[in-house]
Amino acid sequence: MKKLIGILFLLVSLSAFAQKEKPLVQFTGVIYNADSANVVVPYVSISNKSYHNAAVIASYNGYFSFVVHEQDTISFTAVGYAPLTVVIPANLANKSYTTQIKIKPQIINLPVFRVFPWATTDEFRRDFVTAKLADDDLEIARKNISRASLAALTTSLPRDGQEIQSANASQMHTNLVNSHSITNPLLNPLAWGSLIKSITDGDKKGN
Repeated sequence: MKKLIGILFLLVSLSAFAQKEKPLVQFTGVIYNADSANVVVPYVSISNKSYHNAAVIASYNGYFSFVVHEQDTISFTAVGYAPLTVVIPANLANKSYTTQIKIKPQIINLPVFRVFPWATTDEFRRDFVTAKLADDDLEIARKNISRASLAALTTSLPRDGQEIQSANASQMHTNLVNSHSITNPLLNPLAWGSLIKSITDGDKKGN
């Protein structure tokens, strides 16, 4: 008798559960920016609040398609956009629901957060006293035209066109002058050697 009652109770529970089970629906759509109908929103998080928060992710072009129940509550969330909730209609004829989802951009202004590098007032006082002030414009200009700065720039910066032309003209002038000049034999060490050798040979011949 007890077994019969248990079987009847089980059948009634299964029947009630079957009656409560809502029809399945293929939910399909594309997610757009509410401020621009031509801009899709990629990789939106979609969760079914009525079915254990089952989650899916929309594709890079905003497309999604998954199975839900009629009258399920679907949530759409994305970074930079306000959350949106959609309820699946009931009594759908073809057991599918296709729609365009439009989520609105949302700007979140975070409160100002200030970070100080000093843990105590003593650290602040010490750093303030030993702080090195930055140079003013006049001091910066003096450093830029100092001999050391100009020498460093001369070795590091390439010459411009005017400098190259001036150097070439000077070299050409020097070459031209040297090609038409007479070399002083007194400034030639080889000539001095020949002169000394001639004098020495002459003395020997004279003896």
